[in-house]
Amino acid sequence: MNKKKDALGKGIRALLSDIDDDTEVLKISATDEDSIINTVPKIRLEQIEVNPFQPRADFNQQALEELASSIRVHGVIQPITVRKVAERKYQLISGERRLRASKMAGMIEIPAYVRTANDQEVVEMALIENIQREDLNSMEVALTYQRLIDECNLTHENLGERLGKDRSTVSNYLRLLKLPPEIQKALREKVLSMGHARAIIGIQEVDKQLYVLKEINSKGLSVRKTEELVRLLSNGTSSRKKDNTEAPLPAAYKSVQTKLMDIFETKVKIKKTSTDKGEIIIPFYSTSDLNRLLDIIDKE
Repeated sequence: MNKKKDALGKGIRALLSDIDDDTEVLKISATDEDSIINTVPKIRLEQIEVNPFQPRADFNQQALEELASSIRVHGVIQPITVRKVAERKYQLISGERRLRASKMAGMIEIPAYVRTANDQEVVEMALIENIQREDLNSMEVALTYQRLIDECNLTHENLGERLGKDRSTVSNYLRLLKLPPEIQKALREKVLSMGHARAIIGIQEVDKQLYVLKEINSKGLSVRKTEELVRLLSNGTSSRKKDNTEAPLPAAYKSVQTKLMDIFETKVKIKKTSTDKGEIIIPFYSTSDLNRLLDIIDKE
């Protein structure tokens, strides 16, 4: 009791030191490992394997170094969460940043909550912890949602209930997985916002989606301006009736069509009549896009 009283006025570091002194650190042995469930022992870092269900793929190196510096001075204040998978072997459930930073700081052991959890619970706990982070990008969220659905046999509605999200929110994230790789990359790097992506999804044609991405990057379009551009492109598509009676394009012509699409970085259509005649159609979606095509033609 006197020890606690003497600590008053020493500051938070002194209080934390007293807490560490009064808390019995559990030493894990093969005979008492089962008794550590739902406790906070200190576990050797070498005994902890990373979480294969980790929804977070990108870790900021500078932020990790800053956390490592803090850990060298103050230690790990918030324990990580693990589950026991074998004798003296644990699997991380949440807290990978703290685990990585502790290794960088040269720590030998780390405080950890030890829980019993199956694979589904591990996925859910890892997602719930990470989904609350502001720096988690939307593609990481979308990929984790898809994993939960596939690996835990959940519907969009079930998943929404477990995460406290509307079904529409879950569906909107999952739709991101249908976007072209270039747009997914922009989302992962946070060059593109979720609002921009939701607008782009309204277009079916990949070439138009990529065109909108270029317009956003070059002109700094807001979400509202992007939605207006998407409506303009969609109206242009719906006003043209497609001829479903066209004969299949011969393989040689398809090859030429593909090469032209690579050159102009947009959709190109070759129409061939019954004779050797035909036409090449290269659509443009604005004056600037037309000038871009003309510049390519001049170079060629």
